[in-house]
Amino acid sequence: MPKGGIMKINILGTDYNYVIVKHDDDSRLRGNDGFADFYEKTIGVASDYHEDEPHATRGLDMYRAKVKRHEIAHAFLFESGMEEWAHDEALIDWIAIQFPKLLKAFQEVGAV
Repeated sequence: MPKGGIMKINILGTDYNYVIVKHDDDSRLRGNDGFADFYEKTIGVASDYHEDEPHATRGLDMYRAKVKRHEIAHAFLFESGMEEWAHDEALIDWIAIQFPKLLKAFQEVGAV
């Protein structure tokens, strides 16, 4: 992450700011560990979720990666003109959870 905590990520030709913020510092994280703001073109991920769970080291890293994929998937669907699907949490979760398996299968057959 560059200085200042903001990184640019290109979503189908549209630049989004990718930020890592604390729950108390951004109201869009209220009740969530991440957000995709389609109008401000910002994807945010919480830096402080589950910090108090000492047993959650490896699981926490996997969870953080899933949250990142989840929010990026929201933005991809929105920027594809599929706004209705961009709000479908079941679909977004499926993409975020299954993407590593899809990527592995694609790589195995040389489809990347």
